Amino acid sequence: MNLNQQLEQNLDYLKLTSLHDNYAEMVRDAAGKQLSHLDFLASVIADETAAKHHRAAQRRIKQAKFPVIKTLDQFIWSHPTKINRDQIQHLFTLNFIRKRENVIFLANPGLGKSHLMTAIAYQACTKGHSVKFDTAVNIINRLNHAMQNGNFSPVLRQYISTELLCIDELGFLPIDQRSADLLFQVISGRYERNSTIITTNKQFNKWNEIFNNDNTITSAILDRLLHHCEKVLIEGESFRMRAETV
Repeated sequence: MNLNQQLEQNLDYLKLTSLHDNYAEMVRDAAGKQLSHLDFLASVIADETAAKHHRAAQRRIKQAKFPVIKTLDQFIWSHPTKINRDQIQHLFTLNFIRKRENVIFLANPGLGKSHLMTAIAYQACTKGHSVKFDTAVNIINRLNHAMQNGNFSPVLRQYISTELLCIDELGFLPIDQRSADLLFQVISGRYERNSTIITTNKQFNKWNEIFNNDNTITSAILDRLLHHCEKVLIEGESFRMRAETV
């Protein structure tokens, strides 16, 4: 076995995949730049570290199960008639995750609240945070299914333990008593432990309509969500509706 074969075998064993695939080119580049041994070693380690961070971020993005990837650069700021740009841009620092605070986007359909939630969550994935993305209805359905199949606790734990949980479209469909109890367990389990982002089209004083006019469960959920919460209000005409009339 020659030296190159031995090196490749060792790199494969150590799972240094980026170095394994690119070491020959790195050596040629270092020779052309006349790098010292220490500079070359530092450069190789930096490249492998960056590649490892990228692979980890891609795993987190895949595990988040985004329906589609959105970024802040894609957001059309000129469309809403009322939006606090500074407030939203500050959310992208992700300080609210480190402080275990929540965010609620309140807007009518078609104003970009799901876009912004997805973009924040995508940013969180790239910065090392675990993320789970789902609609309120899907979360309830999955928990119901888990309860019927005897694996409720591990499924609930997944929703509680992730650093950032994104709940989309809360309020688009009414939720019965059983489903409200399931969602309450998620919200309660995450309270002051991890951050939650919610998109909704319902003002807070109408949330009892979401939860089958049960004021007790509505108050309990709102109390835990709003205790440490950034509320983002967006107003304007639906982008989708406007596009259809053009």
